[in-house]
Amino acid sequence: MNVLCLVAHPDDETMLCGGTLALLASKGAAVHVACLTRGEGGELGEPPLTDREHLGDVREQEMVCAVGKMGGKSLTFLGYVDPVVGPEDKLFAPEHDPTMLAGQIVAAIKQFKVDVALTHGSNGEYGHPAHVLLHQMALAAVASLHKETGAANPALYTFAAAFPDHPYPRLANADDPADLVLDVSAMLDKKEAAALCHKTQNALFVRRRSKEWGRPVTVRESLLAVESLHRVFGSPGDELSVLLTQPKIV
Repeated sequence: MNVLCLVAHPDDETMLCGGTLALLASKGAAVHVACLTRGEGGELGEPPLTDREHLGDVREQEMVCAVGKMGGKSLTFLGYVDPVVGPEDKLFAPEHDPTMLAGQIVAAIKQFKVDVALTHGSNGEYGHPAHVLLHQMALAAVASLHKETGAANPALYTFAAAFPDHPYPRLANADDPADLVLDVSAMLDKKEAAALCHKTQNALFVRRRSKEWGRPVTVRESLLAVESLHRVFGSPGDELSVLLTQPKIV
């Protein structure tokens, strides 16, 4: 099975669905990752590990490291520039042409003979405009392929789906009910290794949790051991669902 994970920034692939990607790779799926930007607008690290001018280069290499730790087969950057976070932590989507971006996604799906695409949820997890954009463009791309071929391939799933007692509701897409809730604790070592590759973002990973818990939190403690998927196009008996049957699906 060929899987394409579409994310907006380096580290999204790890923090939002890293356990799922590692699990798929461990069960023989060819996992390909495509990233909208190189994360040029993100954090520099604490203390800074680079400057703004070179952050994209650094985060590109961090993502190469992370995808490798999860067993990924390839990593593609789609070439968009991540805007710098604005005043009061305002977030932005990159400048883009919707037709061009949807076409790039279609081209990637065809190039890798994708059976299943994974991407951000409809709410952009915590409302990130770039996440919402990629969700919309992936949906348009897959729908156009279905219309073009008359087939139901590829299936499309979104990650960070909502379910009762979600361990970190801030990351759950409220409008995307979970069809699969996955225990990825067996993949936590791989997910941690991937997260540690993103050195410029490690302080970001733990900051909010440390504040909430009233003590310093490690990167490993910040990782979810349960991940969830919402089925946009597909069926309960499709190849992804079957492949993920073990370990257990709640």
